[in-house]
Amino acid sequence: MTGKCVAKARGAGICEKLCYRYTIPSGDLIARMTFFSVLLALIFEQVRALSTQNPIYNLIRSHATHTSQSFDAGQPRHGVLAWLVVVVPFVLVVGVVYYLLMRVNIFLGFAWNVLIVYLTMGFRQFSHYFTDIHVALNNDNVNEAREILRQWIGIDTVDMPVDEIVRHTLLHAVIASHRHVFGVFFWFLMPVGPAGAVLYRLAEYLSRRWTEAAPDRSPAFGAFARKAFYVIDWVPARLTAIGFAIVGNFEDAIYAWRHFAKQWPNENEGILLAAGSGALGARLTGPLAEVSSVDALNQGDDAVLPVGGECTPRTLQAAVGLVWRAVLLWMLLLLLLTLAVWLG
Repeated sequence: MTGKCVAKARGAGICEKLCYRYTIPSGDLIARMTFFSVLLALIFEQVRALSTQNPIYNLIRSHATHTSQSFDAGQPRHGVLAWLVVVVPFVLVVGVVYYLLMRVNIFLGFAWNVLIVYLTMGFRQFSHYFTDIHVALNNDNVNEAREILRQWIGIDTVDMPVDEIVRHTLLHAVIASHRHVFGVFFWFLMPVGPAGAVLYRLAEYLSRRWTEAAPDRSPAFGAFARKAFYVIDWVPARLTAIGFAIVGNFEDAIYAWRHFAKQWPNENEGILLAAGSGALGARLTGPLAEVSSVDALNQGDDAVLPVGGECTPRTLQAAVGLVWRAVLLWMLLLLLLTLAVWLG
């Protein structure tokens, strides 16, 4: 072999080593680390809860507020541009960083996954209100429970009876558990990985923030944010409802889903609340909440009857168990998928 040929062979060997070193890990390696990313993030979140006033959240809030003030000129297309300006940069940055870290070292990509999941998913981002209300009711401190509920959801709670306090707490807890845990979980499992989790949380935040009534915001501005999140949340909402049905009262959950989900203006939320109420055996929505409204329903063999009983403080504890069982269900399914990929 000539010197020129030897040089070419050596060059090819170096290129092969470089390509091997900087090639993104295969899909099975990524699938293996997904389970552990979610598991570690949930453990870290339970050990040290993320404050809602952390610098990342403050940056997003400030950016969303400034963008809405700059783009809102009363036309729906301005809301589309503003949504893209807020969402796309964050999603791209998270996705590009993940791509680069995975090319350098899989453990760096793994650490990035854990960080992003920790920032986007977790019970403790909303559960302190739920826990404080539960403790107050257990101590028969109804006035304190009313005040905490008022601070949480911003409604008038003066003279609100205990069953209504529990019902409103459960309504918001079911939605919050989906948006902070199960919805993020679904999008993190998509091929885009952590970028999907960021997309979901940003879309949820803008849908909620830009549709709130404000004197300096036109009604048309938040229309696209609301529609975009509806599409993004369509599949996750139904999977969460199925999870509630599996780990709760399956028959009542499916029955409530079929008959009461459409009572809510937001279809995704209606499915979650109906399935959650049936799984819990608690009257949360429409005829599930108000016995008097049953009189307006068709009577006879095809009558639609309410599901579950009155909401009591014990129902709050049952809701905690339902959500954790649903988390364990999806984690178990992810673990089985990981093992199948690992062994296969």
